[in-house]
Amino acid sequence: MARHSNDLKGGILLTGTLKLMQKMTLLFPLWALLASLLAWYYPAPFVNMQGIIVPLLMIVMLAMGMTLNVRDFQQVWGIRKVVIIGVSLQFILMPLAAFVISRLLQLSLELTVGMMLVGVTAGGTASNVMTYLAKGNLALSVSMTLVSTLFAIVLMPLLTELYLGQSIHVPTTEMLASLVKIVLLPILIGLVLNHFLSKSIEQLQNFLTQFASFSIVLIIAIVVALNNEQLHLVSVALLAAVVLHNLTGLFAGYQLTRWLGYDSVTARTVAIEVSMQNSGLSVAMAMSYFSALSALPAALFSIWHNLAGALFASFWRNKSQQSLQDEDTTK
Repeated sequence: MARHSNDLKGGILLTGTLKLMQKMTLLFPLWALLASLLAWYYPAPFVNMQGIIVPLLMIVMLAMGMTLNVRDFQQVWGIRKVVIIGVSLQFILMPLAAFVISRLLQLSLELTVGMMLVGVTAGGTASNVMTYLAKGNLALSVSMTLVSTLFAIVLMPLLTELYLGQSIHVPTTEMLASLVKIVLLPILIGLVLNHFLSKSIEQLQNFLTQFASFSIVLIIAIVVALNNEQLHLVSVALLAAVVLHNLTGLFAGYQLTRWLGYDSVTARTVAIEVSMQNSGLSVAMAMSYFSALSALPAALFSIWHNLAGALFASFWRNKSQQSLQDEDTTK
C-alpha cells in the first residue's frame, strides 16, 4: 500500500514537472532574449563556455535522432520535390535578396560582401533544432541540410564569383567532416536507439524537447558573448539588412511551399531551413578572404536568425498544441 502511494506521488510529481517544463517552453523566445541580454552585459562566463557548442549540438542531434525512424526518411523521398524547392530558394533567392537589400540600404562594399557570404552559404545545423521545436518535419529538415551543404561546395565559389567578382576556396573537407560529426552520426545513433528502445524513448519525448530548448538558449547566449565587441559596431542599416534577409527566407519559404499545395508542417520546415544560414562558415570565409568588417553581417546573423527562429518555432509549437487541445475538446 505504501509503495502504491509513493508511486502515485511520484507520478503526480512527474506530471507536474512536465507541465511546468511545457509552460516554460512556451516562453522560449523570452528566455532566448533574456539570455542574450545577460550575455551582452556579462560576456565572460559565456565566452568560457564556447567549447561546449559543438558537443551540445551533437547531443541535441542525438536526442532528435531518437524521435525519428527509417519511415520518416522514406516519406521525405516521397516529397523530394520539396527538397528541390528548398535548395533552389537557398541558392537563388537568398543570394539575390542579400545583394538587393544591401544595395537598397546602401551598405558599404565590405558589409555588402559580408551579406553576400551569408546569402550564398548552405542551411545551418540550428535549423534542424528549430524545426524540431516548431513541430516541423525533422527528417525533411535534416535531408535539406545535407543536400544544401553538398551543393554549397560547388555553388558557394560560383555564386561568390558571380556577385562579387572574386573567387574563394570552400573548405570542402572541413564542411563534410563537420556535417558528419554534428549531424549524420548523432542522427544515425539516435535512429538505432529509437529502433531498439522505442518504448523507453517515448517516455522521454517531453524532456528531449525541453533539453533542445535549453541548449539553443545557451548557444544563443554564447554566440552573443563571443560577438560582444563586434556588436558595438552594428549600424541600424546593417541590422535592418540582416533582419530583412532572414525574414525574406522565412516568408518566401513558407508561402511558396503552401502555394504549391503542401501542408503547414512542410511549409514551416522549408521556411526555417531556407532562412537559417550557416553563418559560422560565412564568418570564416569573410575573415579568410576579405576583412573583419565583412565578417560582421554573419556574426550578427548568427544571433538574429536564432532569435527569429526561436520566435517562429515557439509560434508554431504553441499553435500545434492548441490545435491538439481543440481536437480533444471536440471529441
